[in-house]
Amino acid sequence: MSSRYNVAVVGATGAVGEAMLAILAERGFPVGELHLLASERSAGETVEWNGRAIVVRDLADFDPAGIDIALFSAGAGVSKKYAPKFAAAGAVVIDNSSAFRYDDDVPLVVAEVNPEQCANRPRGIIANPNCSTMQMLVALAPLHRAAGIERINVCTYQSVSGAGRSGMEELGRQTAAMLNFQPHEPAKFPVQIAFNLIPHIDEFLENGFTKEEMKMVWETRKILGDEAIGVNPTAVRVPVFFGHSEAVHIETKRRLGVDEARELLAAAPGVEVIDEREPGGYPTPVTHAAGTDAVYVGRLREDPSHPRGLDLWIVSDNIRKGAALNAVQLAEIVVNERA
Repeated sequence: MSSRYNVAVVGATGAVGEAMLAILAERGFPVGELHLLASERSAGETVEWNGRAIVVRDLADFDPAGIDIALFSAGAGVSKKYAPKFAAAGAVVIDNSSAFRYDDDVPLVVAEVNPEQCANRPRGIIANPNCSTMQMLVALAPLHRAAGIERINVCTYQSVSGAGRSGMEELGRQTAAMLNFQPHEPAKFPVQIAFNLIPHIDEFLENGFTKEEMKMVWETRKILGDEAIGVNPTAVRVPVFFGHSEAVHIETKRRLGVDEARELLAAAPGVEVIDEREPGGYPTPVTHAAGTDAVYVGRLREDPSHPRGLDLWIVSDNIRKGAALNAVQLAEIVVNERA
């Protein structure tokens, strides 16, 4: 392959697709030809990228021959139908949906955690994890390597951008309506999201957990390569536009004190520690995460109820690091394989 790569972005007009395009430009990815693909509804729109005007094309009519890297962010149904076609035509597909995450012959990769797995792609597809799993494991992987995590209790506080543009629009409409004493009805979410918390993301499963919660169980074990890790998640939708937050409680095989944990996190790629025991000395989705690339960790403390327990607060931008940035990082890994 040449030193420049023909790239297709599938779902280019969505929130994640737009972030992928911005990050490709910001990081100077060696793009040769760039193809923006979406549904028939969005085809014909013009998108400005890196000083160029590019017309969005209909995915259904696109010939993937000649594409080197295909970044997919258009939902599992679209990925299942089209990703194998791109891979068969010679592209490396990096898929942001849940379509292939649990397939044994598709690597599930967080760039800072298990990048070596990118090379193990017999189907030509690499899967991006769920945004909540991703930010959690960027922070927990160095702790797991040092002390061995046996159990994770996690409660997520997930922004509405995780539900797509329609989720953000609903929060905006409801908030404006309530502040103006106007009627409002839920549409995207099952109940009011403005000034509220909803302990329900994705469909309910037979075990009482939601699929969003079980993704964190399945994906954590696959990415860390340890089926014995216990994961007990609760996923909550909160009235925040960008940035997921997580209260995480871990139990390790050997005791991991706060000082050692802080040193490990400070040295970990992609992590920023903000852990001052004073007002404002901790990360939040608005003041730190939104629009940035790091995974922020704070509120480090030892669990008084368990001799080998540690508590953390983890925050990251779910659209950037939780989806778009990791996909571009994986594309960079693929490119570097062939350099």
